[in-house]
Amino acid sequence: MAALSEELAHELIEIAHALADAAGKVILPYFRAPDLTSDNKLAGGFDPVTAADREAEQAMRAVLAARRPQDGILGEEFGALAGSSGLTWVLDPIDGTRGFISGTPTWGVLIAVSDDTGPILGVIDQPYMAERFIGGLGQARCIAPRGTSPLAARQTRTLDQAILFTTFPEVGTAEEAAAFRRVAGQARLTRYGMDCYAYALLAAGQVDLVIEAGLNPYDIQAPIAVIEAAGGIVTDWQGGKAHDGGQVLAAATPALHAQAMDFLNAAG
Repeated sequence: MAALSEELAHELIEIAHALADAAGKVILPYFRAPDLTSDNKLAGGFDPVTAADREAEQAMRAVLAARRPQDGILGEEFGALAGSSGLTWVLDPIDGTRGFISGTPTWGVLIAVSDDTGPILGVIDQPYMAERFIGGLGQARCIAPRGTSPLAARQTRTLDQAILFTTFPEVGTAEEAAAFRRVAGQARLTRYGMDCYAYALLAAGQVDLVIEAGLNPYDIQAPIAVIEAAGGIVTDWQGGKAHDGGQVLAAATPALHAQAMDFLNAAG
């Protein structure tokens, strides 16, 4: 796709903020509500969805229908809608619904704008803590109650100094879990369970690595844009593009990324 005009870039950034605002307004009354219930989307497992997930995505889709009807949409709850502009909004209304129904503030609203090359703008929004991480199209900042600050991944270069995150201790398949443990065995500290908030912390310079498997495009496109804007790197476990999901390796520096990838792909 051709380079975006300054006017269009400004419009997309403004609409991304409007989407986050609309989603947060819908979601917050449900968070920690005593009568919150969830349905299970996964036969033979547990993949919860709540009214907040569905209503938040509907609210974001309503904003796009009014302001950018020519764009495509890919959302977790209501699927794909084709567009004609070459741009697609990739939406996850609540990334981390398991955390959401548990009352932990580690979930977030994920919003990305993608073209045929992948995500060009991303937002990780945590409305309960009023933290919004935005990256791409000249943006790399966190807007929070204590003010606005630039996003910058830290310069950790070796695994023995790295803080590593993943959401589930199982990571994915048995083979993927074994690969993760090879990296974790070299890291300074390994932590679990943060969903999209771990990617925000990487972009903010608080942690160094996030390694996951089994992701969908709507799980990772916004974090890719935010982390890359902060100077980090996000690929699959082989160093290729990660915007279609699957295995994801996010790192603060290329040197750290290379070391982690070596251990992920070492013989078991």
